Amino acid sequence: MASAGATAGGMRQGPGAGAAAASFPSPAPAPGPAGPEDDAEEPAETHLCVLWGAGCLGMAYYDTSDAAIHFMPDVPDLESLQLLQRVMDEINPRSVVTSAKQDENMTRFLGKLASQEHGEPKRPEIIFLPSVDFGLEISKQRLLSGSYSFIPDSMTTTEKILFLSSIIPFDCLLMVRALGGLLKFLGRRRIGVELEDYNVSVPILGFKKFVLTHLVSIDQDTYSVLQIFKSEAHPSVYKVASGLKEGLSLFGILNRCRCKWGEKLLRLWFTRPTHDLGELNSRLDVIQFFLLPQNLDMAQMLHRLLGHIKNVPLILKRMKLSHTKVSDWQVLYKTVYSALGLRDACRSLPQAIQLFRDIAQEFSDDLHHIASLIGKVVDFEGSLAANRFTVLPNIDPEIDEKKRRLVGLPSFLTEVARKELENLDCRIPSCSVIYIPLIGFLLSIPRLPSMVEASDFEIEGLDFMFLSEEKLHYRSARTKELDALLGDLHCDIRDQETLLMHQLQCQVLARAAVLTRVLDLASRLDVLLALASAARDYGYSRPRYSPRLFGVRIQNGRHPLMELCARTFVPNSAECGGDKGRVKVITGPNSSGKSIYLKQVGLITFMALVGSFVPAEEAEIGAVDAIFTRIHSCESVSLGLSTFMIDLNQVAKAVNNATERSLVLIDEFGKGTNTVDGLALLAAVLRHWLALGPTCPHIFVATNFLSLVQLPLLPQGPLVQYLSMETCEDGNDLVFFYRVCEGVANASHASHTAAQARLPDKLIARGKEVSDLIRSGKPIKPLRELLKEKQMENCQALVDKFLKLDLEDPNLDLDTFMSQEVLPAATTIL
Repeated sequence: MASAGATAGGMRQGPGAGAAAASFPSPAPAPGPAGPEDDAEEPAETHLCVLWGAGCLGMAYYDTSDAAIHFMPDVPDLESLQLLQRVMDEINPRSVVTSAKQDENMTRFLGKLASQEHGEPKRPEIIFLPSVDFGLEISKQRLLSGSYSFIPDSMTTTEKILFLSSIIPFDCLLMVRALGGLLKFLGRRRIGVELEDYNVSVPILGFKKFVLTHLVSIDQDTYSVLQIFKSEAHPSVYKVASGLKEGLSLFGILNRCRCKWGEKLLRLWFTRPTHDLGELNSRLDVIQFFLLPQNLDMAQMLHRLLGHIKNVPLILKRMKLSHTKVSDWQVLYKTVYSALGLRDACRSLPQAIQLFRDIAQEFSDDLHHIASLIGKVVDFEGSLAANRFTVLPNIDPEIDEKKRRLVGLPSFLTEVARKELENLDCRIPSCSVIYIPLIGFLLSIPRLPSMVEASDFEIEGLDFMFLSEEKLHYRSARTKELDALLGDLHCDIRDQETLLMHQLQCQVLARAAVLTRVLDLASRLDVLLALASAARDYGYSRPRYSPRLFGVRIQNGRHPLMELCARTFVPNSAECGGDKGRVKVITGPNSSGKSIYLKQVGLITFMALVGSFVPAEEAEIGAVDAIFTRIHSCESVSLGLSTFMIDLNQVAKAVNNATERSLVLIDEFGKGTNTVDGLALLAAVLRHWLALGPTCPHIFVATNFLSLVQLPLLPQGPLVQYLSMETCEDGNDLVFFYRVCEGVANASHASHTAAQARLPDKLIARGKEVSDLIRSGKPIKPLRELLKEKQMENCQALVDKFLKLDLEDPNLDLDTFMSQEVLPAATTIL
C-alpha cells in the first residue's frame, strides 16, 4: 500500500510509500551458494505398471522425483519372475498396476507381494485395471495424444509421431501396453496434481529407457551382510522424522557427491552392478584421469561447479504446473551458469574420454540462451524483496512507465493531500491520500471527538467508505480522477510481469531436454569425481577385467571398512579359478579374521563391478554374474522363521541359482542345529557343487567344523583348496596374524576366545576338559568340587529349616514337615 499525507504542520509520508523501490543486480551475476529449493519437496514415489505374457515382461514406471516415465523394452523372464522381483527391489514402487486378467505365475507373484513374504518395509498397493485399458491401439493413442512439455507446440501430428517413435520402441508390444495402462492410471489418480483443476494434467517431462541386461545379481541379504548400505536412525531427536541416515557402509565412505542427483546415481549404480566391460572401463578411465596429480586442481574446480547443479526436474515440474517459486529462478540460473562452466572446462580436457566429449558437445547453446534470458529478464533482488516474480528495467516499456509512476507516487500523493486539506473543514487537522490495491485511491482523515455516530461520518462532497484504526476513508472527486488516470498500478504491473514469467517459462520448458541431459551427465561426472576422491584418499588401485577368467584374482586386498576402523590391517590375497581350485575351505580359530576375509573378497568384487577402484594392490575380475552370501542371519519376528531356517533359505538360493560364473560366500553354515546334522548339510552342499566339475561356482567357505577335513567328508581333487588363518601359541596366549595361508587349522582354540571375552578361568578350564574327553571318547563325569559345594548348600538349607521350626506350635504337623521338607532335601544331599 502506497500513501502520502499532509498535516497542518507540514508534509508526511504514509506507510509503505517506498514499497515499489528496488535495487537491481548486474545482468550476469556470478553464481553463489544456491538458495533454498527443496525445503517443501515431497518424498519421491514411483508407480509401476507391469504386464507378463508369453514368457516376457513389459514394464514402465512413473517417478515423481523427476516427473519422467521410465520404460523397459520387452525382456524374457523365468516363470518365477526373478527379473520383476529385481526391479521391485530396486525401485520400491508405491503402487503396482497390472491387468485384471493374469496367468498363474503373475497371480502367485502378486499374492506373495500382497502377503509381504518378501519382507519389504512398505507393501505396495496392487491395482487391477480392466484388460481393455491395456489394449494395444488404445495404448498407442494415449501415448500419441498426451501433453508433453518437452515437445514443442509447433510440431504437427505427424512430426510428433515421428519424434515419439525415435524415443519409444513401438515394436515392443507389451511395453507399449504397459505405458498405456500407466498413463490411464496417472490420469485417474492424478498423481501430483490432486488439488489442481481437472484440465491440469500430470506433468511428464520425458521418457527414459532403462534396461537390466549385463547386471550382476545380488540379493538384499548380500547388500546387508557386506554393509554396502546401512541405514541408521538419526541421532538428533529433531531429525528423526526426516528419515534414516547412512551409517558405516561402503556407500557411506564412497559417497562424496556434491549434488543430490549424483548421490542418487551412485546409489543406482550400487543397485545395478554390471559386467558390461565397455561401461566399466569408461568409468575407470575418468577416475584414473582425475587421479593424476596434474589434474587435481581441475577435479576440485569441477566439484565446486557441481555443487550448484540443483533439482532441475522439480523446477520444471513446478513450471509445468505454474507453481514456480521466486527462488526457483535463481536456482535454475545458477544451475545453467554452472553447466556452462562444466562445458567450457570439459572442452579443455581430452576428448578421447567419452564423458568429456559428451559434456562438451551436448551442453548446447540452448543453455546459454536460457541463462541469457533469465539473467536479462529476472530481477533477483526485487523478486526476493517482493516475494514474487519481477522483471528488470528496459524489458517492457509499459511496465517501466508504470513502475516509474509508482515510484513517484508518494510525493505526488503528498501534493494531492495538501490541496485536499485546503478544501476540508478547518476542524480537520490533517489528511492523507493513500493507495490500496484493488480498491484504488482514498482520502484518509483522523476521526474527530465529535464523530460518534455513523451519521457523523458524512462530509459534504465526500463518499464515506470505511473506518479503520480511528481513520475515516473517503472517495473525493480528486481520488476518483486519480483512479481513472492512474488505474490499479500494482495489479497491472503484477499481471504484466506474470505474463512475462509465463512466456519465460515456455522458453525454458521448450528446452527441457537439454536441461535433463545436463542433469544426467553432471550427475555421472559427480559420481566419478567422488569415486576418484575416495580412491585418492584410501589408496585404491584400478581393477582389470578378464572375460575369459571365471573367478577373481586379488593381490594384497583390504577390507574397505575394516581398514578405516582398525589401527593396523593385514592385507590378504585371494585367487579362485584355474589351477587354484573353485572351492576354498577356510578354517581357523574364532576371531582370527575368517569372516572379514570373506567379506573382503565380496566387497572388492562388488566395487570392481560398479566401476570403482578397489582396495588392493592388484585385482583381476572375471565374468561374475551373481554374488550369493550366507554370512549373517537377518532375523525378524515378522518372518516367522527360525534362525536356522533363514540360513537354509540363503544357502538354498545359492544352490538353486548359482552358475559357474557366480561367487558364493558361506560363513559358519550348519551351526544353528545339531553338530552332526549341520556338518552333514554343509558337506552335502559342497559335494553337490563339486559334483558339477568345471561348472562349479566359485565358493569361499569359512567353517569351524574341522571334521569336514579330518574325516574327510569332501572328495580330493584340484577343485578344492584348504586355507587357514595363521596363528601362533605363545605360552597360554594365542597370537593372531590375520594372514591367510594354505593348510588346515588343528584346533578351534575356543578357550582362548573365551578368555578374551573374560569368562571365569574355572569355566574355561572345565570346558577345555570336557572338550578333551569328547575327543578321546571317554565318559564325562561331574566335577567333585562342584558336587561337594552343592551338597553343603543343601545341608545348610535343611539346617535353616529345622532352626525355624516352632516346636511349641500346637498346629505343627511333624509328619507333614518330614515328608515334604526333610526327605526331598535329604535325597538331594545323598
